[in-house]
Amino acid sequence: MEESLKKGQLANNRILSRIYGTGRGWAFSQADFADLGPRSTIDSTLHRLEKDGTIRRVLRGIYDYPRYSDILKKLAPAEIDQVANALARKFGWRIRPDGATAQNLLGLSTQVPSKSVYLSDGPSRTYSLGNRTLSFEKTALKEAVFKLPQSRIVVQALKSLGEDRITSDVVTHIRNQFDSTLRRKLLLDTKTATGWVYAVIQEIAEQPKNG
Repeated sequence: MEESLKKGQLANNRILSRIYGTGRGWAFSQADFADLGPRSTIDSTLHRLEKDGTIRRVLRGIYDYPRYSDILKKLAPAEIDQVANALARKFGWRIRPDGATAQNLLGLSTQVPSKSVYLSDGPSRTYSLGNRTLSFEKTALKEAVFKLPQSRIVVQALKSLGEDRITSDVVTHIRNQFDSTLRRKLLLDTKTATGWVYAVIQEIAEQPKNG
């Protein structure tokens, strides 16, 4: 019994460490901790953390480690892209945002959509998050789906804008969304992107001359 309790506590600590280590805004499911212990231990730990307010349940089986919004003076809504990727990991789907959703995630669109759409090789499904809708549309993902979710967002945003609409302001805006380490990772992850798209990402990844 004592040995079982020790193992359970160790799993609890590892789950909490992963949540804290990944950072505020991260959305996840039980599947993201499957390597840390038995399902029953993971479920009970997540239930306890939700009950004490450390994490928040945003959908059935999906939680997040919420951010506090200084502007709203309360917890910020769950991040749509985080929730979408948590669902994709849970069910083993490959996903990518559609063009309009990708532009919005990068702040390239001033419109605030009530519906965020992701193309998926899984089933078509729709989820409600408060007054927002997260929709997965089944499609054949002919192109390679990049490893990093940020890569998928950037590539889709650029493609939906079109080569003729890529300006230095667009490049600078996207560059400012990511630190230099992540920009280097984006560059490595998107080598198979369409020629002009990858050329723009190379510009995005460059260290700005004033920095």
